[in-house]
Amino acid sequence: MAFEPPQRLVRALGETAPDGDGWLEKLPETARQAVALSGSTVDRVQVPGGRSSLVVLVRRADGSPAVLKLAPPRFRPEAERAALAHWGGLGAVQLLEGPRTEGALLLERLHPDVSVRSLAEAKALLEAAGTLRRLWVEPPRDHSFESVADRTERQAAAMRAGAGARPEVTALVDAALDARARLLTAPPEHRLLHGTFRQSKVLAGERMPWLAVGPDPVVGECAFDLARLVRDRVEDLIASPSGAATVRRRVKRLAESLELDQERLRAWTLFRAVESGVRAHRVGRTRDAELLLEFASWL
Repeated sequence: MAFEPPQRLVRALGETAPDGDGWLEKLPETARQAVALSGSTVDRVQVPGGRSSLVVLVRRADGSPAVLKLAPPRFRPEAERAALAHWGGLGAVQLLEGPRTEGALLLERLHPDVSVRSLAEAKALLEAAGTLRRLWVEPPRDHSFESVADRTERQAAAMRAGAGARPEVTALVDAALDARARLLTAPPEHRLLHGTFRQSKVLAGERMPWLAVGPDPVVGECAFDLARLVRDRVEDLIASPSGAATVRRRVKRLAESLELDQERLRAWTLFRAVESGVRAHRVGRTRDAELLLEFASWL
């Protein structure tokens, strides 16, 4: 079959590599090779799919359903493989055995169209937080995962450049960078983190009710991971007249439910929202940028 990448993926890859890197052009042949090596047959390509990979629903030689995920090197698929192997299916999608193809992962098939976002907001946050807790384990002894300090240093550099180009965001950027500097002084723990956790990354499964997918693993303190969940459904928060108060309550409740320091969660939420907002401006997603920066101003 033809492995046509969904337009959502094409647009997102254009944002992260505007000059191209050849991965999309090679994708149809890469996908055919990966399917052949896995001994699978194709059901369909998942649409609209994700923003960093092609997801192909397949059936293994024994007829069991699976997922073949292909991602470009810049999205660190080998780090994802290592994290999934370390979690061993506890709280996360199971990595399946099969011939290894660079940039390709063979995974347990979940229900790709059913995430915790389908639940009422309070229930969704509860289930997502419970899933995230299971992922926070000690990293492997000799791991090569990126640290929160290193990842956020790259992001901080881009934020400084973005503030120079857009003076109206300077105050928020300064506040976010100050918060990061304080947070990195004495992190309370170093755990293996999902890295890009949100409600849409928690899918319904057969083996367990909810399982996380799509990690961009990083090692650091748990509040960094939870911070991305705080701003889920940001459009609804901004549209609500009590949005700012709702966000403060959400920070408090999530911190208490996962036994984390509330102020550290607030500060990481500020940093991650400003970083995402500046990045959205940089790639031309103006509406997203405005929502994120307004959200950040509440913190």
